[in-house]
Amino acid sequence: MAQKKKSVFETLNKINVNEFTEKKGRFTYLSWSDAITEVLKFYPETTWEVHEFDNPFYNFEEEGKLEGWVRQPYMKTQSGCFVKVSVTIEGITRTEHHAVMDNRNQAIMNPKATDINNSIKRCLTKCLSLFGLGLYIYRGEDLPEEEKPQPLSEAQQKLLLSKASGRDDNFKNLLNKAIKE
Repeated sequence: MAQKKKSVFETLNKINVNEFTEKKGRFTYLSWSDAITEVLKFYPETTWEVHEFDNPFYNFEEEGKLEGWVRQPYMKTQSGCFVKVSVTIEGITRTEHHAVMDNRNQAIMNPKATDINNSIKRCLTKCLSLFGLGLYIYRGEDLPEEEKPQPLSEAQQKLLLSKASGRDDNFKNLLNKAIKE
């Protein structure tokens, strides 16, 4: 009987990318270069597109006169600026939008080129997560589903509790609670 081919999501969702992450403040980040490297190991034909938007072009030497429109890799709104990236793997295309933000995750109203570039790379990484790679990071968890610790067996629970003999009741209660959780 022929074995069913794993989906892109099943393949990428099983990869543990923790060795490539870093903590910045209260957020965990996966480097875009490591994310794309991991994807290309399995799907070397992967492509991505940074979308461009029509933005007004003003001539500030003539009192901000509207001169026309220019294509740029970000969209400016009253709420802030946004970038958009699409990734295609094995004929499946997924798209993600991402706000242009500073290091405190606050919207940047007038971004510099580096702010836009950084947001495009963050957007690319998030888009790759839609295919499963590092998706667990966005759930606030540290391990992919398959590598999470399993609950203790009844025998393991009894062994732990036996090791607590001679300890005070408060310790035993805390240990019992930890075992159940």
